[in-house]
Amino acid sequence: MKKALYFDCASGISGDMSVAALLDLGADKKMLLDTLDSLKLSGYKIEISELEKSGICACDFNVLLDKKHENHDHDMEYLHGKDCGHNHIEHEHKDAHQHNTHTHHHEHRSLPDILSILENSSMTAGAKAMASKIFEILAEGEARAHRVPKEQVHFHEVGAVDSIVDIAAFAICMDFLGYKEVFLPVLREGQGTIRCQHGILPIPVPATSNIVCTHKLPLSILPVQGELVTPTGAAIAAAITTSYTLPEIFQINKIGVGAGKREYEVPGILRVMEIQY
Repeated sequence: MKKALYFDCASGISGDMSVAALLDLGADKKMLLDTLDSLKLSGYKIEISELEKSGICACDFNVLLDKKHENHDHDMEYLHGKDCGHNHIEHEHKDAHQHNTHTHHHEHRSLPDILSILENSSMTAGAKAMASKIFEILAEGEARAHRVPKEQVHFHEVGAVDSIVDIAAFAICMDFLGYKEVFLPVLREGQGTIRCQHGILPIPVPATSNIVCTHKLPLSILPVQGELVTPTGAAIAAAITTSYTLPEIFQINKIGVGAGKREYEVPGILRVMEIQY
């Protein structure tokens, strides 16, 4: 029998939810934090805790930015939601290296800049390849929205410290867990509009809809006002999915639950299950 991962995106998907779910599934926290330190990014701390979402215990992965690096786009709202009674059962954090020369350039890094940061880290070859693939997909989605070559994309969704950390962390955890097959039957998205750096945009936002279009991701719109699938979440789904059709019969061996930061009518969790078929 083969083992694989099943991503249950009933409440959408984002970068931080994905990392949290993999940590809850068994990815090594110390290994993750040590490897992230090698990115040599400044201006952030990481907090890993356990909380309750809609009565369900979940892992929370939080990238806490200092005032100088803080962003205020729609993904930042996801990362800096109002406190909803977090119960910190376990709490780990690490300060990033402070010898990086970047100050305000975090919002203006290009794709080549980010690929260089990844390449010069202590991430494994597999983790570097996966993180690079996710960033390429994300950059292509934004490039189509702005109609520029992806190498010329300079924007906060790719360049911000928290986006780099989320994507690198996800790739590190996936590489550590070692699954080769990923089933992701559908992305559940909300509706309406959302305010971000570019103004008020329809949901799915342009980068997300471009990624869904290019990679033929299965999408379902829920009667929920708000963004459930972030551009980073869509890029992760496009990069890792090997099949959109679950096996007809399978066993569930274990489940990882990752918490989102927003409060919607849906539970706001991502479940990642190890299945055997």
